[in-house]
Amino acid sequence: MGAGAATHGQAPSGATFSATIGAMLLEALLAYVHLAAVLAMVVFSTSQAALLRPEWLNAAAVQRLRLVDRIYLGTLAALLLTGLLRMTLGHKGMAWYGVQPLLWAKLAGLGLLAWAAIGPHRAYARWATAPTLPGAAEVSAVRRTVMRAAHGMLLIPLLATLLARGVFTR
Repeated sequence: MGAGAATHGQAPSGATFSATIGAMLLEALLAYVHLAAVLAMVVFSTSQAALLRPEWLNAAAVQRLRLVDRIYLGTLAALLLTGLLRMTLGHKGMAWYGVQPLLWAKLAGLGLLAWAAIGPHRAYARWATAPTLPGAAEVSAVRRTVMRAAHGMLLIPLLATLLARGVFTR
């Protein structure tokens, strides 16, 4: 048995206990930041949908949309980064995560969310520099895109929950 390892019936040594607590704390903090990124993504997706009302849209709302959009894109990046950190630094490790179809489905879903954000992002930039506000039809079309992404986003936590519980894993 290695140095610091506990034998049957004995408590682990101080070094082993500290390493275990440190690993558990890291795992918990990574999970927390990952979940915070998910919640922030939901908040800023919802904020975009709320601001995208033709009857409410004015120059100030367009500027707010640009800010909310940037934050939303930042939450997508934070979600990807924290997920990668969980895969590489977390307990299960890259060898386990790398072969999980549900993980790849989650990443594909995240990729689709990023792809769906391109159109609204470009629209907001265009609206901010245009001499007039967009028409109701254009605003409604962008809102539909945001709403589709927001509803599709709900599948990713389902996949995460299944993965965390070992359902459909290898």
